[in-house]
Amino acid sequence: ACIVLVVTVALTGKKYIAAQIEAVGSNIVYASLTQSSDSENVTLADQISLSNLDAVKQSIPQVIHAAGTNDISMTVVAAGKAWPVGLVGVTPGFQQIRNLVILRGRYFDDADFSSVSKVCVVSEHLAQTAFPGENPVGQSIHVGELTFTVIGVFRERVGTFGQSEIRTDTVLVPFLLIKYYTGDAFIVTLYAQADRPDDVPLVTQEVAEILKSRHRPEAEYDVQNLTSILETSRRISLAMTVVLLLIALMALLISGIGIMNIMLVSVTERTREIGILKSLGASKGYIVELILREAVVICVLGTLAGYVGTVIGRKIIISSFPTLTVELTLVWMVWAAVLAVVGSLIGAFYPALRAAQLDPVDALAYE
Repeated sequence: ACIVLVVTVALTGKKYIAAQIEAVGSNIVYASLTQSSDSENVTLADQISLSNLDAVKQSIPQVIHAAGTNDISMTVVAAGKAWPVGLVGVTPGFQQIRNLVILRGRYFDDADFSSVSKVCVVSEHLAQTAFPGENPVGQSIHVGELTFTVIGVFRERVGTFGQSEIRTDTVLVPFLLIKYYTGDAFIVTLYAQADRPDDVPLVTQEVAEILKSRHRPEAEYDVQNLTSILETSRRISLAMTVVLLLIALMALLISGIGIMNIMLVSVTERTREIGILKSLGASKGYIVELILREAVVICVLGTLAGYVGTVIGRKIIISSFPTLTVELTLVWMVWAAVLAVVGSLIGAFYPALRAAQLDPVDALAYE
């Protein structure tokens, strides 16, 4: 039970950590213009444009989604109060890349992007703060000098560890509306999502080459991905698995010692029985086999009890945490049974050997 439980916890933890990072964007490549300390080195022509975004979509077959954002700090006025918020202009594809969950209303459609509709999607916390006890969908919200109609409420599927423009209070608007605030519609952060994790290095390289080829040689772009974070999490998970397995093996060792003690007591209590068997012609091998069989029976019963307990525990965990995937693999269950049997045989070997070496005369006279 201990081995199965430890392996289950290790595999579940490993998969959970990996899923959290992958949800942030393990397959995502993100690029931005490197701002030089000398502001004169950066020109408007160096900024990432919508044409750059289209080039990434069309030129890299491994890219399944691409999007661009431009975020600025603004103030929202609602219900007579003002809150600092992040105003984020987004292009189509941002919802898929950032795993945004729409809680109420809807997300932007093609008409919203093409007609530059003054609509917005607000974060869950902002909706609760600006419209307490009300349905924010369809209501107006003032962001700076413009008034937007709220069409939806969203949240991120998982936290992004500061790797996203999304804040606690965020207003998403169609990308071209940012021009009303900044005067220019350029992309601050370009995202490209690779089809598979194996394609991330290639996509990273090709995005960098596209940006470099479409701008001045002096312009520098920072193109990165989250692969290194994912690899770090995998190494941490591996170390955690090894530590937990060592703990399980220690528990197995203790269990073997317990079986040895039980068998020693059993041999002592059955000394006369063993003497009778030997006087009737039972060989040493038969006595050893008898004791080892009993140890294996104890082990199998304990293993079955462990399986039942683990399955019940898994159901309780899943019912309490529906979003958590609990790994319970048949391979490890079989290995746990094999290790348990081996441990019981090792633990019972000394008592079996001791029983086989009893003198029949002394054993028959034992009280």
